[in-house]
Amino acid sequence: MPVTRAADAPTFTLPGFRFVGLTAPSRGASEICTWRLHVEPNTSSGPAHWLDHEEVFILLEGMLQAVINDEQISLAAGDALAVPAQARIQLSNPSDAPAQALVCVPAGMRAFNAEQEIGTPPWAQ
Repeated sequence: MPVTRAADAPTFTLPGFRFVGLTAPSRGASEICTWRLHVEPNTSSGPAHWLDHEEVFILLEGMLQAVINDEQISLAAGDALAVPAQARIQLSNPSDAPAQALVCVPAGMRAFNAEQEIGTPPWAQ
């Protein structure tokens, strides 16, 4: 039975964002990828991107702003957001406190930005 121990979970960073890989094909999961997303306080929008599959965010702590296509959505701890496949998304944390979310996607999903295919991010491989 594959288990990812917290101490062994791989961590990846982008400015203001930290991704802690939990389940993925490289860690024994065949259908679902999950990661813990940490967003630093007062972090402006990350790059706009979209996925070829649905992406689910469950906010565990703090607050996040999500812009899905052109709709702005505020999320508080306990909220869940299902982003449809091919919907453009940007996340930010305008608050003075960190935010944490659990993110779930199907294994093998592909990400894209305005210019090109990004591929499967390393935390979901």
